[in-house]
Amino acid sequence: MKIALGSDHAGYDLKQMLKSVLDELKIEYDDLGTHDTISCDYSDYAIMVSEKVASGEYDRGILICGTGIGMCIASNKVKGVRAALVENIYSARLTREHNNTNVLCIGGRVVGPEIAKEIVKIWLGTEFIGGKHERRVGKITAYENKI
Repeated sequence: MKIALGSDHAGYDLKQMLKSVLDELKIEYDDLGTHDTISCDYSDYAIMVSEKVASGEYDRGILICGTGIGMCIASNKVKGVRAALVENIYSARLTREHNNTNVLCIGGRVVGPEIAKEIVKIWLGTEFIGGKHERRVGKITAYENKI
């Protein structure tokens, strides 16, 4: 599995901490920015990471901004992306099992570092269960391909 990481200035510190989780899990990743805490636009990084996930260059993406909301909105504008804003472990598991998400969004000012680490571990370690959920995700994809 190969992960694309992205953040704005508000998510930078949490992104740096989450790299240790990926290292611990021996998951390959690239940090696509930002590379400091100077104010920048979350949408630039959300779109960059999401396009690379949608193209298949990366298997999944992780995006962090202040609340995670902006990243999630921007990410979901990219065709082929199913991004979810996750603030708890239960949602981290279900967003993979039921929604087959390929981009995880976290709020660096909302979610504490220890919970964020657990969210990432659960999200990366959970597979899509298919079944009735395959049909539901398929309907979303069909609509996306129509517009």
